Amino acid sequence: MTQTAVPEDFRCGYIAIVGRPNVGKSTLMNALIGAKVSITSRKAQTTRHRITGIQTVDNAQFIYVDTPGFQTRHSNALNKTLNKTVSNTLTAADVTLFIIEAGMFGPADQQVLDLIPQDVPCILVINKADHIKDKATLMPFAQKVAALRNFTAIVPVSAKLRFQLDSLQAEIRKILPQNMPIFDEDDITDRSEKFLATEIVREKVFRLVGDELPYTSTVIMEKFEQEGNLRRIFIAILVQRDSHKSMLIGQKGARLKEISTQSRFDMEKLFGGPVYLEVWVKVKSGWADNEAGLRAYGYE
Repeated sequence: MTQTAVPEDFRCGYIAIVGRPNVGKSTLMNALIGAKVSITSRKAQTTRHRITGIQTVDNAQFIYVDTPGFQTRHSNALNKTLNKTVSNTLTAADVTLFIIEAGMFGPADQQVLDLIPQDVPCILVINKADHIKDKATLMPFAQKVAALRNFTAIVPVSAKLRFQLDSLQAEIRKILPQNMPIFDEDDITDRSEKFLATEIVREKVFRLVGDELPYTSTVIMEKFEQEGNLRRIFIAILVQRDSHKSMLIGQKGARLKEISTQSRFDMEKLFGGPVYLEVWVKVKSGWADNEAGLRAYGYE
């Protein structure tokens, strides 16, 4: 940590971002820190790890922790591991952002809300506020949800359009503890480039293959080398069946080529330099059938 002078009232702390799947948690964190460190897609379960995003300003350091969407429908090893990640993050947070979708609040949202410790300050963030056609309905909806808990603040936002994000950060800063910064001011995540590279590929897999591919498919780093500003990256996509491998490769390799091309573009943008990328698909059945197998492939 680089030692620099900071104001006496400098605030710093961990902010857990929680909600059911597909409410826009990763999109919100990326928008708040101004960089893409957590992957996004329309497919639920996209986020599988704790992803930390860091933003440092003159008087505060915001350490956002994006979590997997809490799973309520299936009790398999992967979902149990994801839910454990959510619960562990909540107990360690200084502030919690409870994310819901404007106009929508159901049993899955309530289950997440029930997990949040009562002694942790909690801000209700109503995302996708731009999707509400009749804006007059937003206030009654917010009041209905607000009656369920003593929220520190209620902030409607649009993560995609960056609407009200400054207001949200102002509310967060009010309740962050007075602390020295934990990370350097230029840090945007505590994750390694290796991890970010595999996450980028996994995002493209979800976006380009969609619901055809099972949730258990994953991405691992085979080799990562750096020569000056050039990064040479070799990545494998693990699937459980030959049919899944065919889906990813596509006709004459077209789909895998598109996954690689889009991934390389995003890596070069994030890493700020040229990337040589090779991606291939491997069949490895049975790895995701239990918690030990999940831990072996990096699930926390």
